[in-house]
Amino acid sequence: MSQQKKLKLGAMIHGVGGNIAGWRHPDIQADASVSLEFYTNQAKKAEEGKFDLVFIADGLHINEKSIPHFLNRFEPLTILSALAAVTSKIGLVGTLSTSYSEPFNVARQFASLDHISHGRVGWNVVTSPLEKSALNFSKTVEEHPDHAKRYRIAAEYLMVAKGLWDSWEDDAFVHDKEAGVFFHPDKLHPLNHRGGFFSVQGPLNIGRSKQGRPVIFQAGSSEAGKNLAAKEADAIFTGHPSLEAAQEFYQDVKQRVKAFGRNPEELVILPGISPIIGATDEEAERKYQELANLVSIDKAFDYLGRYFEHHDFSQYALDGPFPELGDLGQNSFQSHTDRIKQKAKEQKLTLRHVALSETTPKTAFIGTPEKVADLIEEWFENKGADGFIIGSSVSNGLKDFVDYVVPVLQKRGLYRTEYEADTLRGNLGIPFPENRYSKRVINN
Repeated sequence: MSQQKKLKLGAMIHGVGGNIAGWRHPDIQADASVSLEFYTNQAKKAEEGKFDLVFIADGLHINEKSIPHFLNRFEPLTILSALAAVTSKIGLVGTLSTSYSEPFNVARQFASLDHISHGRVGWNVVTSPLEKSALNFSKTVEEHPDHAKRYRIAAEYLMVAKGLWDSWEDDAFVHDKEAGVFFHPDKLHPLNHRGGFFSVQGPLNIGRSKQGRPVIFQAGSSEAGKNLAAKEADAIFTGHPSLEAAQEFYQDVKQRVKAFGRNPEELVILPGISPIIGATDEEAERKYQELANLVSIDKAFDYLGRYFEHHDFSQYALDGPFPELGDLGQNSFQSHTDRIKQKAKEQKLTLRHVALSETTPKTAFIGTPEKVADLIEEWFENKGADGFIIGSSVSNGLKDFVDYVVPVLQKRGLYRTEYEADTLRGNLGIPFPENRYSKRVINN
């Protein structure tokens, strides 16, 4: 292992969690998804563990079958603003859709939060897979853009946002009281963008931040998603069932980054995992079973159905083969639904098995601190990941990881003992982005 390269870690703060029945566990805070105290404690614990970032996911459509966390949760930028005030080093990454928002507003919001936090913000760019999201934005379901169009929108959207973040050169504001000069007019640059989806004049009414601009995350694993990440993103949030699958994805994306003329080391690949830690493997397994046993088959169908446009799986034989669904899922969570269909077909899985395993997935990251650390090291050393986003599926999951797994990783020299920088970009090892107008002057 290179002495310079260290493992990167993020913490998913997910309220009552991603399990559809996890809120019923006696040790889970039932209102955690709207508890400032809970989010504050999680962020501070992650910062205690020297994590690079906390991550807040989001979505724009719910119904009565949605998981409890989705039904009643904070909007990401709002809660991240609160967390910026009670943390000092950890990055703050939030999800926001390019399909149902405007570039000027979003660029301004993230730039503001980046200033509030002194350069610790990241934007997880998503395209909103659920077609009924359209109904919350004065559109019809038919107006929800298909998968390919959503990514074309996202590509132009990011182009506009990055252009707006360069509206002001880094030294534009001089605040010279004696001379009466607040800023240098020649360092202010309107964007004047006219594209296929957006028309934005600019300039943005806030300057560049300490880290230049927010760090761009991308969370799609489809072909379009990987291409967008390789061309535009600084980090990619993904998920894989095995080291082999993670290695294949890692190599694929890094090659795409290189093909776009970028340094592959400047895109950080972070698979999401939900480790369950126990003093023994048996204790960890017991914690997993406690969670899994809370899920009824009806709730498992609700959970599985969301990936397939809230398809009703109760119409099929429970112990029959997983049904043929044709193209269902192609315009929602495409990479994930493709994987579900392929695995079910290859392994001849029943509907019951697929529903329950998707609702409470059992990964290899369940066991003693040493076992989990071994797996993390294996994935990291063998180019399956540059780091991980740690999800907490059980009570005290993040605390257990910070208290018991982090010290093992630090002892092995895989993970920092102190922050290297005070910006998210600096801690992730991603270069400061030069303002395009400053570069133009330098290049001349």
